[in-house]
Amino acid sequence: MRTHRPAQTGRRARWIIGTAVVASVAATAVIVADRLPDSLALEKTPFVDLHLDAPHDTPGATVFTDDIPTVTNLDPTLLAALRQAATDARADGVEVVVTSGWRTAADQRRLLREAVAKYGSETEAARWVATPDRSAHVSGDAVDLGPTAATTWLSRHGAAYGLCQTYANEPWYYELRPSAVDQGCPDPYADPTEDPRMQW
Repeated sequence: MRTHRPAQTGRRARWIIGTAVVASVAATAVIVADRLPDSLALEKTPFVDLHLDAPHDTPGATVFTDDIPTVTNLDPTLLAALRQAATDARADGVEVVVTSGWRTAADQRRLLREAVAKYGSETEAARWVATPDRSAHVSGDAVDLGPTAATTWLSRHGAAYGLCQTYANEPWYYELRPSAVDQGCPDPYADPTEDPRMQW
């Protein structure tokens, strides 16, 4: 009589290998986080997936939300432009959601720590998250928007409101460029490491 033990053994071996790989990745993330410089040292925080449609602050907040700091602490001129654009987008059936707007310096440090843990080095993390002293989120001059339908709408129409995508690798990240109303948005930087404002 034939048994299926070899197939069961193969599945078990794959499960053991998969578990070992996951454990190895988790251990590496902990080691990287524990070796961060003092400037980034904060209490340990849960890992956050820095993903296009994963909200950092306020799930479902729109640019019209007027009772949360992530929206109300944005630069007033940026917020006015966002609200005008969102009004017109809504007429086209598109809702603009704020996934992250103004942040405290502590929030920015936490996101930077998590990015270092996710990407494995400060150099790679810098392609996605700025330091608190250079972050336009901390100054209230930048906003992360979603969902994809909203950023697609803004990529076509944002210049008319002075709203421009700043980084090619972050289609959700917008800043106010008033000159774009007449001249169009400048080409985005490939990522924040190419932005002169982020240079040391």
